[in-house]
Amino acid sequence: MTSGAPPRPPLARRLDAPAAPLAVAAHVFPDGRARLAPSGELVHGCADTLAEALAELPPGTCRIDLDMAGVTFMDSAGLGFLEALDAYGRCHLVPVTATGWTGQPRRVLELAGLDTADPLNPPPEDPAPAAPGTPAPALASAVAAERGERLLELQQEVEQLRRAIASRPVIDQARGILMAAHACTPQQAWDVLREASQRSNTKLRTVAAALTAGALPDGPPPPEEIRTALGAALARTIACGEGDDGE
Repeated sequence: MTSGAPPRPPLARRLDAPAAPLAVAAHVFPDGRARLAPSGELVHGCADTLAEALAELPPGTCRIDLDMAGVTFMDSAGLGFLEALDAYGRCHLVPVTATGWTGQPRRVLELAGLDTADPLNPPPEDPAPAAPGTPAPALASAVAAERGERLLELQQEVEQLRRAIASRPVIDQARGILMAAHACTPQQAWDVLREASQRSNTKLRTVAAALTAGALPDGPPPPEEIRTALGAALARTIACGEGDDGE
């Protein structure tokens, strides 16, 4: 069974691409309604871009509707974007909506526990009658705290992936050096770097960078603890003949 939806690129490839600057196109109707169409990414600075677009709306604007279909990526900065939009509506006493979410931004809203149709105007719930003395504000605060924790976890995961992508080139270079110098397979080279990182209690990228720098003409040798860990890892991994022939 095939799907008509276009294939989604791997998250690592997506994070490796440069951010698409956020742009906000605006159209004001004769009846005072304003339609804003953001396009690009809701990342650092997106709330400032929104504020500039809102500041250019004419006096007397009676409603603001955002079509978010053009937004392709969103991190935790998108929460500030929504807060800025909501604050503007409350300050100017105009209704605001943010609809049309798709793709990864919609998934972020799901993870944050927000309404994916319009996070600023979720449909009214029909809860059971609250018992006398039920602290409704405390419950709302607990939900808000949980959403904040989920967004923080998502932001941390994104940052970890960004760092992993930045580290990949030097790690690949170090693997190539090990393969050329010791006739080992790509998997064995990876195992050596990983074990050396664990033995020396050093980040994998630091071990790879030290090995790569030491392979250059007149390059500095790796620190003693990394040299010792690499030697032990090489002796164990290559002597045992473990590892695959490919990555």
